[in-house]
Amino acid sequence: MDRGYLDFTRLHQFHQSGAFFVIRGKSNLKIQRRYSRPVDRTTGLVCDQTVILTGFYSQQDYELPLRRIRYKDPQTNKTLIFLTNNFGLPALTIAQLYKCRWQVELFFKWIKQHLRIKNFYGTSENAVKSQIWISISVYVLVAIVKKRLNLKASLYQLLQILSLTMFERIPLDQLLNSIVTDQFQFDSANQLNLFD
Repeated sequence: MDRGYLDFTRLHQFHQSGAFFVIRGKSNLKIQRRYSRPVDRTTGLVCDQTVILTGFYSQQDYELPLRRIRYKDPQTNKTLIFLTNNFGLPALTIAQLYKCRWQVELFFKWIKQHLRIKNFYGTSENAVKSQIWISISVYVLVAIVKKRLNLKASLYQLLQILSLTMFERIPLDQLLNSIVTDQFQFDSANQLNLFD
């Protein structure tokens, strides 16, 4: 979760449900160190500690110990502090998990920009959620097809092709390869060169 997310009541609910979290620690967070584990500083790790929250409200909301990992990013030279309830994974893995979080955020940003649901067929909460999940699943499946077939068309173009040829009885790889190849050859012939 992002740096601004310090809702310890919600984090405690995550912990009780069996999930683990990784968040960025703020510099003004009141904590007390209980135990330190050795780390390999050549990997960028500075410390791996067991801590408890000492702030009045935060301690009431999350009374269990947390793991604090301090990591110095070799690319940006910034020191980052991570808090997690996972004591089983190696400290470097926790730091890498947080770095991978950015790819998930980019995915959801892309979904927000490209997911267009014009009409909902049901208006109940369950119907709306189902339709959104179906749309996301379709986008993910088309992205997998694009990657596996090594197609150069954008996902938007592939979705347009699939919506027009939904009931064709041609294997998907043949359909997409033939249409995408024809389209790119056609478009490139009509493209003007500005700087010749």
